[in-house]
Amino acid sequence: MDDEPDKAEQQQETEDDSRRSQPVFNLPQSLVVTLALLAGIYVIQEYLLDDDARAYFVVNLAFAPLRYAYPLEEQGFAWLWSPVTYSLLHGSIEHLLFNALWLMAFGAPVVRRIGTFRYVMFWILSAVASAFFHALINWGNETLLIGASGVVSALMGAACRFAFPARRGYDRTHGHLYPRQSILGSFRNRTVVIFTAMWFIGNLLIAFGVTLFGADMGPIAWDAHIGGFLFGFLLFGFFDPVPPSRMPLTQP
Repeated sequence: MDDEPDKAEQQQETEDDSRRSQPVFNLPQSLVVTLALLAGIYVIQEYLLDDDARAYFVVNLAFAPLRYAYPLEEQGFAWLWSPVTYSLLHGSIEHLLFNALWLMAFGAPVVRRIGTFRYVMFWILSAVASAFFHALINWGNETLLIGASGVVSALMGAACRFAFPARRGYDRTHGHLYPRQSILGSFRNRTVVIFTAMWFIGNLLIAFGVTLFGADMGPIAWDAHIGGFLFGFLLFGFFDPVPPSRMPLTQP
């Protein structure tokens, strides 16, 4: 009768050993390509262009709410691609590194779960959603939005649907193997509730002028973060190839 608990304990120890043996930077190939692309674009932007070329490069690739307050036929074509290309630009090396760290942390389980093609589509659509959520709050504003943080926030929201197994916290390495929870079911997970609450509180504090981090990176587009997170959390099911599970969110 005592063999079953022993087997369960051995299985748990094996899983824990497997988690500890995984390299910290064991990233999907498409995520490595993304990081290389972001770094390469930053090098071109900051070190290979003169001041005039850099200004032209950034203005035409960054997202500007002002573009959409006027008839589009009176403008060039930047309005067409800038809702996506802004997510590939960064204003400083600190900005790039900050987003890269969060991208590695939350992008890895999402990419492993949905594959490269869905990941690319997720990036494009979450970038658009983040940009226009920002535009709704800043309609007609002439400022420029750049950075991958809206997409990173969408990946965080998506990860909340499957990568937070009960009583184990966030599982970056094996999180892609867990069943997808429903939107309401996710909030039965105490870790998801705490993580989401702290994330929203942090961004709302930024909205009210409280600087929590990134003081040297310039103004933080908290609204793009929220738009991205809502996109990832609410719409992840459309990208997930794994059928949802009706099993309760419990672990042995």
